[in-house]
Amino acid sequence: MTAAPLTGIRVVSVEQYGAGPFGSAYLADMGAEIIKIETPGTGDSARQSGPYFLGDNDSHFYQTFNRSKRSLTLNLKTDDGRRILRELAATADAVMNNLRGDQPAKLGLTYAEFRDLKPSLVCLHLSGYGRTSERATWPAYDYLMQAEAGFMDITGEPDGPPTRMGLSIIDYLSGITAAFSLTAAMLGASRTGTGRDVDVTLYDVAMHQLTYPAAWHLNADAVVERRPRSGHPSIVPCETFPTANGHIFVMCVLPKFWEALCHVLELPELIDDARFHSNKDRRQNRDALAAILDAAFVKQPTETWIGRLSGRVPVAPVLSIGDALSNPYAIETGAIETIAHPNAPDGLSLMASPIRLDGERPTSTAAPKLGADTDAVLSELGYEQAEIARLRAAGVV
Repeated sequence: MTAAPLTGIRVVSVEQYGAGPFGSAYLADMGAEIIKIETPGTGDSARQSGPYFLGDNDSHFYQTFNRSKRSLTLNLKTDDGRRILRELAATADAVMNNLRGDQPAKLGLTYAEFRDLKPSLVCLHLSGYGRTSERATWPAYDYLMQAEAGFMDITGEPDGPPTRMGLSIIDYLSGITAAFSLTAAMLGASRTGTGRDVDVTLYDVAMHQLTYPAAWHLNADAVVERRPRSGHPSIVPCETFPTANGHIFVMCVLPKFWEALCHVLELPELIDDARFHSNKDRRQNRDALAAILDAAFVKQPTETWIGRLSGRVPVAPVLSIGDALSNPYAIETGAIETIAHPNAPDGLSLMASPIRLDGERPTSTAAPKLGADTDAVLSELGYEQAEIARLRAAGVV
């Protein structure tokens, strides 16, 4: 593989737990040097996020989000810590954080603090509700966003309680949005010589993901309601169906897929049935259609239907996480990466980067031990060992 596209880019990241580290991990995958700033002694709280640990102050959770980074312990509430941060920022292309909205200004992480030092520096702030709103001081988490942005209201079975998605999807989407925004701002700064503040909030990202249901509601006063079996609000059939040994998801989003499904199920008469002729007809008679399709699908196991439908109708098996991870297709495409870790004799298996560069996924190294790169980074800034020892004794690093 040729050099990754962000090779030579340095990002200083005051980050913790999920959304911020997830975003900077994308930058690391693309070759950027991520210097992770952690509190001396404790570090990122993700290090203590169980229940699966890898020795002292390390965990599977922490490794998931912090591969291929460097760790610098630094107390930003001290004068020496703030000075070191400025010295480090002068060598960087960007400074990012995912702190509570009121913290960046207090800790000197804004563009106003660095403009005189390096005009081209980009400062990315990923917070729950932003730095200027009335909620700037509020703690924020993914599940709260799913609740307030309406995600839970439209998730689950119609007769069930509001349900959140099984993954922290808002954290992850916010991290990706932050990575994209920061990269775009750095590109702009490289052309103009002028950096800026960039703000991304979990709340804004969650609301933005409402997409077309929001447009329907805002312009047509339409309300998207839950459909049984995770069905699409308007396309039929587009939902799960029971098989002889599990479930399958079928998506007849085009007329040709509907017709192909009828032929595979040996129900060609449904194509000309007035109740199911168009998608509008099928939507109006979806319960009657579901009963017919249920009776057909339940006759064979999932793998049989996948074999018959794949390539003709958009279809997928409904798998458990365990089955998804052992799926031959996932293995074949390299979805899982095993990296060396001192406390995992057989290696630590994690999900590989979803991005391919020149046809290959980037490889990773284990996330660093707390402060593993402190001496090296300070030495690069010109600090002698005696001064580093003084800073450590004073609790600055």
